[in-house]
Parts: sequence; C-alpha cells; structure tokens
Amino acid sequence: MSLLEVRGLRAGYGAADVLHGIDLTVDEGEVAVVLGANGAGKTTTMKALAGMLPRRGEVRLGGAELGTRPDRVVAAGMSLVPQGRGTLATLSVLDNLHVGAATRKDRKGIAEDVERWFDTFPVLRERSGQSAGLLSGGEQQMLAVARALMSRPQLLLCDEPSLGLAPIVVQGLFATLGAINAEQGTALLVVEQNAELALDLAHRVHLLEVGEVAATGTAEDFRRDDAVRRAYLGF
Repeated sequence: MSLLEVRGLRAGYGAADVLHGIDLTVDEGEVAVVLGANGAGKTTTMKALAGMLPRRGEVRLGGAELGTRPDRVVAAGMSLVPQGRGTLATLSVLDNLHVGAATRKDRKGIAEDVERWFDTFPVLRERSGQSAGLLSGGEQQMLAVARALMSRPQLLLCDEPSLGLAPIVVQGLFATLGAINAEQGTALLVVEQNAELALDLAHRVHLLEVGEVAATGTAEDFRRDDAVRRAYLGF
C-alpha cells in the first residue's frame, strides 16, 4: 500500500521551476532511493516535500493531502534529515532531540525515545550536554537522524546522509538506517550520492534527470541497466 503519493510535483526558486511535474511513490515500510546527477532536482524534491519550498501538485501521505508548512508535515508523519545535517549548533545534543519531539505531548514516550536513540548512538549519550556545533561531522549526522526520528515519523526523508563523512562512519550510518527500516517499519526516502551503497538499501529507485523522473524500478533493475550503471553507479 502506498504511504507517500506524489503527482505532478513542481517547485523551484523564485520564478524558475527546478521540478517539472514529478511523480513518485513510497510504499509502507519501503526504502526508496532517488538517484540523479548534480542539478537534477534531488534536494529540491526533498525540500518541497518537507514544506521548505513552495510547491504545486498533489502530495499525499497515508491517503491525506500533506500540508505545505514544515511543522504540519512533521505532525502528519514525515520528517527530514537535511543535507548538511542542520543541527541546532548552539543547543545541546539533548535539547536538539527535544526540538525533534516538538509536535508531541507524550512526555513519557519522549523520554523513552531519547533513551532509544542514545542506545542506538551511544556517543550522543556521552555528549548529551555538549553543544551540537562541537560534535564531529559523523556525530552531527547521527544527531540529525535521531532528532528527525524523535517525531516518530512514518516516513523519514534523508538528503545525502553520507555527504562529507568518512567511509567507516557511512557504513555504520547506513546499517542503522537499514535496521530502523527493518525493525520499526519506518519507510525511508533517501537521496544519496553513493549510489552503490544506496542500492544495497533500496527496494525501489527513482532516477531524476533535469527535474523529471526518467526511470523507476528495483535496485536490481538499475544494476542490470548498462547505461544507468555507467552513468550513475560508476561501473
């Protein structure tokens, strides 16, 4: 069953559209990956879905039309890990997590989730009182993921989660994302520059070219396509 349904999505900056009528879906419990060259519109797609850019077209989450304000998007069940992490640098690690739970009122559940993500990312527990801006890049990305998950989203958007991170940190982060999907059933929509790593995680792949969806298929479909492999997978 489709969790996210996007039809005719258009968005951009100022008067210029970057997205020209994108259609895509993410099923319940699915990992969908968006591939594309620089400038294809991948980050614009994520920002438009998260309510960070004005958009046109139909976006439904769980069958209901999704709002266009970031707080309403989060309250509806979708949360974004932005490119560049976007942690609140002057706030502590713990305060960042509480910001992620701002749409919730269940104080006991919030406290339980803080402990859950501290267990998942033990370094965040060690640094809980430290300003987020003093964390390493990998630690900030862990915090960004944990903060986004504090709203208990049905769908987690991840925009270039490996950007600027050491390979060993990336491997651990993707293993955690896979476990979150498998164990909690949280659906993922991932934009990722490391295509091979993303395909290892993906159930479905959407290929963007110049603001349009050029192809959709399974990870295996994309690995078998010689033109796509050469252009996007590097082999």
